[in-house]
Amino acid sequence: MDNGWMQRTQLLVGQKGIDKLINAHVLIVGLGGVGSYAAEAIARAGVGNMTIIDGDMVDPTNRNRQLQALSTTHGLGKAALLEERIKLINPDVNLTALHEFQTPPMMKELLDKKFTYIIDAIDSISPKLHLIQHAYYNNRKIISSMGAGGKMDPTKVKVDDISKTNICPLAQYVRKRLRYMGIYKSVKCVYSDEMPAKFSIMKTDGNNFKKSAYGTISYLPAVFGMTCASVVIRDIVEWKPVR
Repeated sequence: MDNGWMQRTQLLVGQKGIDKLINAHVLIVGLGGVGSYAAEAIARAGVGNMTIIDGDMVDPTNRNRQLQALSTTHGLGKAALLEERIKLINPDVNLTALHEFQTPPMMKELLDKKFTYIIDAIDSISPKLHLIQHAYYNNRKIISSMGAGGKMDPTKVKVDDISKTNICPLAQYVRKRLRYMGIYKSVKCVYSDEMPAKFSIMKTDGNNFKKSAYGTISYLPAVFGMTCASVVIRDIVEWKPVR
């Protein structure tokens, strides 16, 4: 196993941190604008075991924000494309890539496996809620991405408990629905308190539990994804802020 490429990371987190990253298993569900960047950051940090899931194909409209979306990849599976990219970054990674949409009933079976951390980058409400629910009731660590659409300012992105979010319409709706599941707090999330541009919203065909979408800019979903990855990595290595 060649760990020489992790030299700069080791300088920062030490050999113990490197060992924790190599032994960790991170699940990323949803590989769009948020999830693709989160997955790459997790891979480049040297996490040794990854499971990535997305049932979607690359569409031309994905090219403004999704890492694996190129003019040459239209119609190809997002999970398979990211699998290839991650293995080029770290050939030693133990990687499972699933090309499938996670329906609500599938979430319970998925979380029967032991993951060190879960990144929820799903943009469809029902699967997102069920992933959070099963993670919560099975004591799995999870970081959930809220809405990156309709926003432009990366300095407004924050990490907080779902109970403390504000402004974000998706976070508001997730909060409300989680209450019906008996979940009021203790779900860490990434959100923005920037007011979304409501004029940029459009209706979708309703497939895969998604009825509408906001316009997006190239960098904002990436910031969300990188922030999710940073939470995971810092928790895994037990990073303590430098004073």
